[in-house]
Amino acid sequence: MRKLWFAALIAAALGVVTVALPVIANENNATSAVKSRVVSDPGKAGVLPSRRVPQPKATSPGTAAPKGNPTTTPSKKPGTTKTTKKPTKTTPTTTAPTAPTVETVDSDEAGPAVAGPCSGVVIEPGDNAQSIVNAKPAGTTFCFAAGLHRITQTIRPKANQVLASAQRAVLTGSVPLTGWTRSGANWVVRGALPAAYGTSGQCEDNVTNICSLREQLFLDGEHLIRTSSIAKVAPGSFYADYAGDAIYLGSNPTGHAVEMSKTATAIESNATGVVVRGLTIEHFASAPQAGALVSGPGWKVTANDVRWNHAVGVMLVQANSTKVDKNLIHHNGQLGLGQYASAAAAITHNVISSNNTDGFWIADWESGGIKSTRSSGTVSGNTIKANKGIGMWADVADDGRVISSNQIVGNSADGIRFEISRNGTIENNTITGNGFGTGRGSGTSLWDGGGVNINTSSGVTVRGNKISGNVNGVTIQSRTRGSGPWGTYLLRDISVTGNTIEMTGGSQATGMVQNAGAAVPAGEVVFSGNKYVLDALGAQRFARFGTKLTAAGWKAAGLDAIGTFLAN
Repeated sequence: MRKLWFAALIAAALGVVTVALPVIANENNATSAVKSRVVSDPGKAGVLPSRRVPQPKATSPGTAAPKGNPTTTPSKKPGTTKTTKKPTKTTPTTTAPTAPTVETVDSDEAGPAVAGPCSGVVIEPGDNAQSIVNAKPAGTTFCFAAGLHRITQTIRPKANQVLASAQRAVLTGSVPLTGWTRSGANWVVRGALPAAYGTSGQCEDNVTNICSLREQLFLDGEHLIRTSSIAKVAPGSFYADYAGDAIYLGSNPTGHAVEMSKTATAIESNATGVVVRGLTIEHFASAPQAGALVSGPGWKVTANDVRWNHAVGVMLVQANSTKVDKNLIHHNGQLGLGQYASAAAAITHNVISSNNTDGFWIADWESGGIKSTRSSGTVSGNTIKANKGIGMWADVADDGRVISSNQIVGNSADGIRFEISRNGTIENNTITGNGFGTGRGSGTSLWDGGGVNINTSSGVTVRGNKISGNVNGVTIQSRTRGSGPWGTYLLRDISVTGNTIEMTGGSQATGMVQNAGAAVPAGEVVFSGNKYVLDALGAQRFARFGTKLTAAGWKAAGLDAIGTFLAN
């Protein structure tokens, strides 16, 4: 629960810089390739603050939380750092059931491969893209030629301008590093780093907090691992000494290309109606919660490949009615896509995968796939998979969010988390294999989450979803969470109907938990007409406010009297 995007809003106001790089032609490369650059045409080779408050939790799905839960009031600024550790998650004892096919985007239906033609003012590699864009009037179309475009100054388009490529142009925010000398077992280069700056964000390693450092290294396009000291440098890793302005590399750079991300933002403006299409945007040194591509209102961000940027790949800030469609958004350091204070945005048919490469806190800081705050709109038809964090997170005063027909698979935390928000619809999604992260704050109880986690929200409908093989099925949490724009955050008017929920291994459960200060009145949470697939009908796979229940006990408690219960 993080008051997500204050830092991103500041970054937008300051006009952070950006750059873009090479395109990946298909989703298999996008999600599995270690190297960040793939030459699409060999003949033309040339980027939400909301912190979860410490919450007392049970050690099993049916145990009530201890009393004394703290109260916090959400704000745009980060809240109190979590100090209570959750139990470590265990590996599930059974293989997750095969997910059925849903109408999500295929690998050959997204990214620059489907960008289409471009006709307009040509921008060649080596040109100053911002100068060319700035010299032309609103409504101009710019076509980036094939090759590598080093972006040293953020491109700030005017209203209705089009930034596109039919040739898979790569915009990069990185600079080459040369002049390496031997230093013991390592190699060192000096004079490339900026002055030391303060840390921000929450890291999985909350002792060294190195996830906040923005300048990443790439060796022949391969993303290198940052270490916290010179002593830990090994082949494939590096250490950046900001005070001494020195970078130590554990791999021999001789005969190899070494690059460092430097420019903060590739494209950003508050002009309306801009189109960004067919570009690869990579290696931008975006600050935590800031984006490599920052959209304004009414933009169309389509068929791009946004990857290997330090923080957020695509960021929507006060971007009402923006459409983000058919993009590959992957291997970004913190989060694939963020949405802040943006109404009626449509996030459709994207592949959002393998984000949080730079060690942000998996369980409770906005790392992972998508995070939205104080916004509305649809998230539909996307593939959201293998992100080190939450798959789709609506948090802090989202209002009227529809999450539908997505395939949400293998994310380290919740598949979907709907938190201190209201008027949500979660329908027809396939949600499989989520929640098995093992970092700090992870756990297996209903307090830790599951396939779908509804946390202290109101007016939420969960219907028609296939929920299988997650750490838990559907988790309903009532916590003391303070107040928001429409008053006190409360768990009210929750309907879970017509879903298939499979729980066949480990500690998987479905049910409700509440703390002492947030008791839920009778009738506010309704389960009805769901199909449950269990390892055994006598297994205690359900819990109601501290009591573990079998299928019969769940029905007897008035929860899903018309549901179907099957033994696997």
